[in-house]
Amino acid sequence: MVSHIKEAFLLFGVALIFVQCETDVRDGGLALPEGFKSAVVVDSISETVRHLAVTDDHIIYAKLRNANDTASVVALQDTNGDSYADIIEKFGGQGQKERWSYATAMRIYNGYIYYSSDLVVYRQKLKKGTLIPEGDIEIVLTDDHEHGKHEHIGKPIAFDNKGHMYVPFGAPSNACQQPKRTPNSPGLDPCPQLEDHAGVWRFDANKLGQTQKDGYKYASGIRSLVAMNWNPVDEELYGVMHGRDDLLRLWPDRYSAHESALLPSEEFMRITEGSHFGWPYCYYDQIKGKKVLAPEYGGDGDIVGRCSDYEDPILGFPGHWAPNDLLFYEGDQFPEHYKNGAFITFHGSTNRAPYPQSGYIVGFVPFEDGKPSGDFEVFADGFAEVDPIVNTKDAAHRPMGLAVGPDGELYISDSVKGKIWKVSYEGDKDEFGDQQLLAMEERKNRSNVRTPDVEKDNLLPKNLIGGAKIYQQYCSACHQMNGRGASGRFPPLTKTDWVTGDKERLIKVLLNGMEGSLKVGEEVYNGVMPQHRFLNDTEIAQVLTFVRSSFGNEASEINADEVEKVRKRQVESGVPIAPIQATTE
Repeated sequence: MVSHIKEAFLLFGVALIFVQCETDVRDGGLALPEGFKSAVVVDSISETVRHLAVTDDHIIYAKLRNANDTASVVALQDTNGDSYADIIEKFGGQGQKERWSYATAMRIYNGYIYYSSDLVVYRQKLKKGTLIPEGDIEIVLTDDHEHGKHEHIGKPIAFDNKGHMYVPFGAPSNACQQPKRTPNSPGLDPCPQLEDHAGVWRFDANKLGQTQKDGYKYASGIRSLVAMNWNPVDEELYGVMHGRDDLLRLWPDRYSAHESALLPSEEFMRITEGSHFGWPYCYYDQIKGKKVLAPEYGGDGDIVGRCSDYEDPILGFPGHWAPNDLLFYEGDQFPEHYKNGAFITFHGSTNRAPYPQSGYIVGFVPFEDGKPSGDFEVFADGFAEVDPIVNTKDAAHRPMGLAVGPDGELYISDSVKGKIWKVSYEGDKDEFGDQQLLAMEERKNRSNVRTPDVEKDNLLPKNLIGGAKIYQQYCSACHQMNGRGASGRFPPLTKTDWVTGDKERLIKVLLNGMEGSLKVGEEVYNGVMPQHRFLNDTEIAQVLTFVRSSFGNEASEINADEVEKVRKRQVESGVPIAPIQATTE
């Protein structure tokens, strides 16, 4: 009898452990204000996801980051009320793999889901009660520029209440230099890229087969927009711009590593018709609270000059946080503090070295009467699961997309593993106030949010020389200090034939740069590699030898004579030097 009782208790204990493990898996584990709870909708999706939308019948649609020939969108549904998706279906693709990559939109409008790739905006008709949209995939807008893909190619989407669709066409450069991203190179003045890039165009939301020429240029001087949405309160368009990069790398005589890590601001903008925000001539300094002249146009970090003629943002966030979605909360589940305020996902920096990477949070900006009523707050943190974040790939997750469900719950997606969370409020709304926000305010002291200390937070090893020093100055901002790169943008320098293989090809990549999408392993990277022919032959040999013998690589050295021969052959050929075209084969 005793043995049976012991066995029963043992089985009961195992059951309790199982339930606890199940609970731990389903709990989202995010740091949130008191009264909020996060739950896991799906732990991972192999193609990973970016932006989200949720229907009135609780179906979640997410754009796949690494789409394939048969799937570009995933639909998820929870049928038993435990928040976890028990139905997951993928659809779309139509054999157009290249056109589906780099998702930057997922919106529901007028009975359709609209979503995008690098160059195309699509839509499909929704049918209530049906998981997979009916009918053919329709093409609403095509980016038909001859240049094809380029940096800042994303196509986020917003809709107003008058039947218009807004789509930005990002700048094909960092700061309108020629050649691009070259130290001490001035900017083109006037910048010709402003004619049909670096702005937002307005289109007919219900018309198919449009190209940019069918649209109306609504606003200009906006380098790169991924976070963009319509505010239903003041009926205006808003966006959070990705600010320019490389202040230290391009202008080492004017900016310190610390300044380059913090600046310029990611600008939260109220985008009105005809507005101009000053790119590439100006950038916003959130520390000084003013827009200043860019170094490519004679600026030194303090001169204002022509920048007084351009629009200021409504708020400036720290540099390189990568704002990737914007949502104005209209739900009723959350406390009144959040009503009509702005949630923003900060995907996180890649180029803050030698300081810790920053962002990797969902921020919140309270609004009153259509205007910000306070500083930004940390709403959700804990995505990265490490502190400090030294290299981008150290982060376990990176917040990407936002959507509100029909009950007022907030959904957040992750681009690293394709995880999706549901955030709900379970506290007393009448009791919510400063005390409940206190713990989140304290999270601003963590390394991924606070302003880094000039000395204490500097992660760069001391007394670097030769190729190691050159790498940290010109390469680590993209490929990271550990050479592992940044998912989707900058490829790793480990375990790839591009680094350890053909020497001449590698030398040409550094001399000429690289454009297009590059596949390394099973992942496609879309970051642009700028030319580095401003380095002399010895410097190129040193840095390439360092890369080929570091990060687990064991390839042979490259000497200055080899670099000189490649450079000389290019000059003598008489063929204009052009970037190497990447490949996804």
